[in-house]
Amino acid sequence: MEQPANPRLLGIDFGGTKMAIGVGDVDGRLLVSERLPTNAEQGAQQALTRALDRARELADSTGGTIVAAGIASPGVVHDHSIELAPNVPGWEQLRLAEEVRAHLGVASVRVANDLNAAAYAELRLGALRGVDPGLVIGLGTGVAAAVTIGGEVIAGHHGAAGEIAYGLTDHSWPAGLEPMLEATFSGRALDELAQRLGLTGQAAALCAAAAQPGRFRDELRLRVDELARHLVTCCLLLDPHRIVLVGSVAGNEVVRELLIERLTHALPYRPEIVLSAFAQDAALLGSLAMAMEALPAAV
Repeated sequence: MEQPANPRLLGIDFGGTKMAIGVGDVDGRLLVSERLPTNAEQGAQQALTRALDRARELADSTGGTIVAAGIASPGVVHDHSIELAPNVPGWEQLRLAEEVRAHLGVASVRVANDLNAAAYAELRLGALRGVDPGLVIGLGTGVAAAVTIGGEVIAGHHGAAGEIAYGLTDHSWPAGLEPMLEATFSGRALDELAQRLGLTGQAAALCAAAAQPGRFRDELRLRVDELARHLVTCCLLLDPHRIVLVGSVAGNEVVRELLIERLTHALPYRPEIVLSAFAQDAALLGSLAMAMEALPAAV
């Protein structure tokens, strides 16, 4: 089959509040990108359709044709199913890879959990190059982890490695299948805490207020302490060389200061702890890296 003159790679990072779409060349260089609201309350299908329609338009704007795609999604992601992704109604019913292939006419599609996609970016382009083992911690709307060993992301037997959102907290025993750690520490949980404390501006306002000693810092510290207890266990099990923090909450200096303080005093061998250089684009860049790996050999 004759290849298009200007082959393009597509990367999409689907999230509960936003969708990041990027088009790159066959060397993985990002050419154009855009963010769209997910509008989760309107359901999964409209979000997917809008993202794919816009992806085609972006590729056309570069004068190219999409030949491979990498898709990052919340949850435990397989070619023909998605599990543990309740934040967008209907998302778990999508056959994500299949729908991307059908909608865009692209045969080469790879799908992965969004934080695993971010870990691909760190391995290929970022702070985990030449680092082994590595641990990526996502602190955004939710909370999750990704493990890298030998230059690869470890999926686990069910594809659920790193789903620390389901870690049990002090008040969650006997256990139920609920994301208890995420209910304690995540962007969404901090938004709720800020509202309860009478702050406007959600998690960002809470973190800003916590920069000074007092009630707000004490409340935030309690939440960070719960996260730190789980990360201590992760570190004792893996003994990572480096931890990379990604996501909007990870970008807050107060949160990082409190977390690093806790890990420093609790671990016999403290890993390096760094903030991702990719800001909010790690999963998007990782999805492009996945598309490059899925690229047909003839392109």
